[in-house]
Amino acid sequence: MPHVTSRREEEIEAATALALEVAPLLDAVILTHYRDADTLDLMRPGETELETVQAVTRAVAAELDMEGVEVIVQRADRAAFRRWMQGRDDSPANRQAWIDRPRLIRGGAALRLLGLEVEEDEAGPEPPPFGRAPGPAADRLLAAYSEDGDAFHGLTQEILAAGRLDILDLARRKIGERQGEDGMAEFDRALLALAEGGEVGPSGWAALVALPVALPTGQAPDAAALADSLLATGFFAETEEVRFLPGWRSPQALAGLDAAAMRRILLDLAEGREPAELPPGDTDDLARHGFGLLLGVQLDWSIPTWEQIAASGGLPEEPDPEADEMRRSALFQRWRNTAFREHGCVPLEPVPPSEVGGEIAEFLAEAGDPPTG
Repeated sequence: MPHVTSRREEEIEAATALALEVAPLLDAVILTHYRDADTLDLMRPGETELETVQAVTRAVAAELDMEGVEVIVQRADRAAFRRWMQGRDDSPANRQAWIDRPRLIRGGAALRLLGLEVEEDEAGPEPPPFGRAPGPAADRLLAAYSEDGDAFHGLTQEILAAGRLDILDLARRKIGERQGEDGMAEFDRALLALAEGGEVGPSGWAALVALPVALPTGQAPDAAALADSLLATGFFAETEEVRFLPGWRSPQALAGLDAAAMRRILLDLAEGREPAELPPGDTDDLARHGFGLLLGVQLDWSIPTWEQIAASGGLPEEPDPEADEMRRSALFQRWRNTAFREHGCVPLEPVPPSEVGGEIAEFLAEAGDPPTG
């Protein structure tokens, strides 16, 4: 069938050219593997030339992998796709945005699924990124802290990912010797802010999110129901999967955690575990003190699908930041008013855990009450 072959070659050529164009702008991309024509027709109506779609996907994956883009693959699944479309408009944009989040395939397995050959790594496991002695890495970290914010950010993430908390402890002691307690406290705040987010979880990046709430005198409202009602508002974007823990947490207990404990909490929540570092608080005690905390993890699913890139002829357009901020603010204020009316509580703003204390202090200052320690 020369006509089909010619069209297939043209589509492959166009797709690989587009892949080469967008590769410098991408860290990762999600490609969909269609196993049969019926599934392809369901998810991409009118497209039944399965071999062409598979060939294009294979060529795009090879090009992007060669350019250093992480290729993530999902198997087209009719049942999962139908569940995704429930409650959504049957639009091309919604079809193209489908991601089977729990079952993504990465690495060599993803490339092999598409029919690409993967060279086996004969070099063996990579050596640990840091030597046994923590001193050299601690000195590098302190130099980056003083001179280069980006380098400090990257090196801290590497140290946290490697679990080398001894390096962080030594760096803290050294900066304390040089700059005193104030310098150490400032360094601790910088580490804490970086420990709250990292390359963990199924999406490849996750961050902790906290919602401090001024509780009514007496019985605190149901934490899970309050969290669910916020998620139902659409305040968080489709690309932001937020999972709140059940139960109230203590802002005071949160304030006592260091960067190492915060990273352990992030890992626990990203894996769906209850964090041992921050168990549920006593609701009666929290209500007496005036504030409770909803703690969750936010998974970043802003990884584009190839369907979105192909449909746009490039990377999908980002929403207008100002308009998106106005939309979120209106939704949150409406929800906050409802929460106060129905439960007598006042949710503050969703913030990283390291900003909870400041958020509560600002609320109390605006209310005319002095901050409590």
